[in-house]
Amino acid sequence: MNLRRRAFALAAPLVATLVLTMVAACGGGNPLDNPEEVANPPASGTRKLSFAYFQRCVQPILEAQLPITLNGVTTVNSCASSGCHDDTNGTGGALRLRGGAALVDLALTPEQIRATEMYRNFYSSQGEVVFGDTLASRLIAKPLVRGVLHGGGLVFDSEDDPNVRILRYWIEHPMPAGQDEFSAAGNALFTPPDAATGACNVE
Repeated sequence: MNLRRRAFALAAPLVATLVLTMVAACGGGNPLDNPEEVANPPASGTRKLSFAYFQRCVQPILEAQLPITLNGVTTVNSCASSGCHDDTNGTGGALRLRGGAALVDLALTPEQIRATEMYRNFYSSQGEVVFGDTLASRLIAKPLVRGVLHGGGLVFDSEDDPNVRILRYWIEHPMPAGQDEFSAAGNALFTPPDAATGACNVE
């Protein structure tokens, strides 16, 4: 018995060295060592949606009192209400909204705008968008109850709903590649092309 133990004690370091050598040969490095730092380079080729169009045209939809049909019963509610996507008490998943967010002066610096409640709503809403597949965007698919459950029920009857047309237009008209959400190109989403006074384009 003592002989077996001695043989095992002598063989164990050799086996461990062999295993570590094989793992390293596969590109795994030393599994007992600290992992290398993970590099997260900034994404390239990403697009931004217009902040100006969001606050003038999309935010009002999110705060509007709309008819909601759930389990055959129609009531009236707002996406930004406390029982839905309210940032404090909402139960509506990833989309988080601050109700009553004040319009932001577009003359402010990007840093100042990004500190506002309106920008938080913009950022959360843009996170529900799928570029290149507008109707798959949860911002549209969920209130239409298209292939995805929506605890808030059916909000829009069809793609022709005026509110859906605004959401689609916003998603389908991102800012030019390389330009941020505050790009002056956002003026073209209004008629006349003025983010402060123009009407929201839908086509």
